[in-house]
Amino acid sequence: MSTDRRTFLRLSALAGGALAAGGALNPGEARAAAVPGGLAGAAGTTPGIGSGLPVPPAPRSMRILVLGGTGFIGPHTVAYAVARGHQVTVFNRGRTQADLPDGVEQLTGDRNLGEVDALRGREWDAVLDNPTTLPFWVRDVGEALQGRVGRYLFISTLSAYAAAGQTRIHEDTPLMPYAGDPLAVTPEQYREGGGAMYGPMKAAAEAESRRWFGEDAVIVRPGLIVGPLDGTDRFTYWPVRLARGGDVLAPGTGNDPVQVIDVRDLAAWTVRLVEDGPRGTFNAVGPRSRLSMAEQLAGIRAALTGDLDIRIHWAPVDFLRQEEVRAWSEMPTWFGPDAVLSKAENERAVAAGLTFRPLAETARDTLEWFRTLPADRQAELRAGIDPEKEARVLAKLG
Repeated sequence: MSTDRRTFLRLSALAGGALAAGGALNPGEARAAAVPGGLAGAAGTTPGIGSGLPVPPAPRSMRILVLGGTGFIGPHTVAYAVARGHQVTVFNRGRTQADLPDGVEQLTGDRNLGEVDALRGREWDAVLDNPTTLPFWVRDVGEALQGRVGRYLFISTLSAYAAAGQTRIHEDTPLMPYAGDPLAVTPEQYREGGGAMYGPMKAAAEAESRRWFGEDAVIVRPGLIVGPLDGTDRFTYWPVRLARGGDVLAPGTGNDPVQVIDVRDLAAWTVRLVEDGPRGTFNAVGPRSRLSMAEQLAGIRAALTGDLDIRIHWAPVDFLRQEEVRAWSEMPTWFGPDAVLSKAENERAVAAGLTFRPLAETARDTLEWFRTLPADRQAELRAGIDPEKEARVLAKLG
């Protein structure tokens, strides 16, 4: 099934308006969506950090420690925290350069080696732990900081859930178990274990966070985090591919669910959570309304300028399997029609102040950032189907 150019342009225009209003777009028609009150910024968007809106000051200035701070989430977190008027310290290995704001203190240590001495004897009002996967990282920080910090916010993942056999994912869904001693897992063992270790280690790290920080531990479980600085290209593929125009291979019927969250919305919300937000565990997924694959592509198209000729061809799941087109890696953001991890509930996070900028804004800013990368990097997308393979599959699809 294909979507012709005129229909796709109409859907894109509707998606731009509907998603900007915090709603969603059903395939073929716009759906009005009520936006709950209490949202920060206009039209349900998060103010600041790429939105063009000013960042309001925090109720009080806090001393915030950001573990990491120079990767993907970290720079956005630091920028927002500084804009809110906080005193920010980052702690990392010092190997990755980042354009951090003036006045940010940098401490150096390697958590792989247990090097956390730079944290000892210091006090902070809040800690934002962005990069941790291995539980012993949390233990070492806990030993150094227990009793010396207020809230400790740990960024986990939806992959921590034991999703097999589940029909819905909420914060009380069981987590992935680990048969051995998770604190004994080394970086080398983790790498050798591959992706199967990711969920269980995050779940164990959550438990370690609660062990050391008790009720002051806040757990945030994002789904796919997207936006500027994302080095995985798992969302970036789609703006880049649609901007190229022509015949585009897309998975399923267009009705399959997807969930993404802009890294800037996640970063800003976590800062607000440690300021005065509620404690607990939260699924950080978006947008507010359910998002289908067709709505996602239409929302991305709404961000693109120019008279692009884009023809979407929806390929049945069985056909994709036959042609060995892989979900997630070659068809990014998409797990399939029954993927429970694309149906995670986010009501608790929304009630705690999580907001979403328009998908078109995320797509536009991601594409603009990607186009600033070196030419050889742009030529080697890290996700998405190879153009030659896409052409072969499209030819068979007819």
